[in-house]
Amino acid sequence: MFTVNAIAAPSATEPLVRTTIERRDLGPRDVLIEITYAGICHSDIHTVKGDWGPVPYPLTVGHEIVGHVTEVGGEVTRHAVGDRVGVGCMVNSCRECENCRAGQEQYCSGGNVGTYAAVDRDGTVTQGGYSTHVVVDQDFVLRVPSSIPHEAAAPLLCAGITLYSPLAHWNAGPGKKVAIVGMGGLGHMGVKIAAAMGAEVTVLSQTLSKKDDSLRFGAEHHYATSDPATFEALKNTFDLIINTVSAAVDINAYLGLLRVDGTLVNVGAPPQPLPVHVFSLIGKRRSFAGSNIGGIAETQQMLDFCAERGIAPEVELITADAVNEAYERVLKSDVRYRFVIDVDSLR
Repeated sequence: MFTVNAIAAPSATEPLVRTTIERRDLGPRDVLIEITYAGICHSDIHTVKGDWGPVPYPLTVGHEIVGHVTEVGGEVTRHAVGDRVGVGCMVNSCRECENCRAGQEQYCSGGNVGTYAAVDRDGTVTQGGYSTHVVVDQDFVLRVPSSIPHEAAAPLLCAGITLYSPLAHWNAGPGKKVAIVGMGGLGHMGVKIAAAMGAEVTVLSQTLSKKDDSLRFGAEHHYATSDPATFEALKNTFDLIINTVSAAVDINAYLGLLRVDGTLVNVGAPPQPLPVHVFSLIGKRRSFAGSNIGGIAETQQMLDFCAERGIAPEVELITADAVNEAYERVLKSDVRYRFVIDVDSLR
């Protein structure tokens, strides 16, 4: 084991603090990554606050990670020292179940190993990317194309793939009307990716305050969900709706915006249940679905797609000392559109 600088949550109620954490020594299939940037995802905040269940404190979170390879194990063939790489929401899986063999490690039958707050195959608790270094099995390390701005690449490893995967799976593209609910860190990536796929994109946000941004990112329409007239005007309109909001919303109201055979996909993960009335579905053969990030191969596909089309998140760089303030601002929706920690400030 070796020690690295990090930021950790001591408990659900205390501020995050600078500390040190231990990383495992390099194994034969491991890659040592010097982290340069780490994105702040709303999932980090939910986890730190214990919204989704018990947490093994103290905990270092962060699953939007980019950096450079500084050392590789003797059996590593996929990455070399100096490579620009990334790590997303998973660092391991069983590799043997039907889903893993199909490249869907995020749906590993035994449960994938999350980048933080999970028990790895060696029995240790995983610690995330708010740190200077991480050791990861080569199979869960992604190649980050050089054309993606380095400081903007990190959010693609969660926000980017979280939106890319359902958009690709439900065939967003020319001739499809796609709505993105919420214009935050996830939502703004959904707009950019869906537009690049060729879909007609509509943003459904609480207000019109981000309308100019929506249109700049590729949306053709922007409606305020705080206006009841929106739900009347858009009845039976969309082929696909992606809900990015991690809070309770009226799912049945959004289901009413789908056309026959349309699908509403939830990628936001609110801690409370979302009631669904069955008649919202059966009246027009609508579907209500969920999607969880993407597999490693699909995540690489997403990175290459974004590189080819010049897609990158909108980010606000912060130092390690500004993380607690950033958390408060995320909870107030006061960020456009993703905070990214400059990890050099931790060294």
